[in-house]
Amino acid sequence: MPEGLRVRNAELIAPLYGAELPPLDSVRLRSVHLDWRGPQVTLRLDLPAAAASLPDDWTASGVDTVQCHLRFLAVADLELSAWEPPVTARISTAPLPGGEHRIRVTASADGGAFLDFTASADVLAGHLSGFRLGPDGSDDGPHHFLGKVDARRYSTVPDPWEKTFYAR
Repeated sequence: MPEGLRVRNAELIAPLYGAELPPLDSVRLRSVHLDWRGPQVTLRLDLPAAAASLPDDWTASGVDTVQCHLRFLAVADLELSAWEPPVTARISTAPLPGGEHRIRVTASADGGAFLDFTASADVLAGHLSGFRLGPDGSDDGPHHFLGKVDARRYSTVPDPWEKTFYAR
């Protein structure tokens, strides 16, 4: 688990990974969604580690990658530069001094850091899905969503303007 970061709804990840989020040393960062309410930043990323357990229908479909959203709340001091998705990145977190329960989040790749912000140390996970990675690294094929509502609404990742998927 990244240092200082705590997933408030870890029960969402537990069926696939147990009690903790896997290390975020090598994630495929698919999108960064900025939302003025909160203010919030949502990262859509492919988790780097294989899940300990997959649902039977995912296994039957050949799922080889798990994707999720990580929503950071009370974001401040945001800097985003020179990023062209998707990119394999290292998401690192470090607690901030002062006892305010805040962290610094940095996303970096070979060219250095391209995303940096501070946020509450409590993070929300969401929209967990499994899919088969395309030959070109794409995620535009069918997705199997873990959540019941997502599974009924979506069979692929929605377009970026779908607010109920990216902003909530």
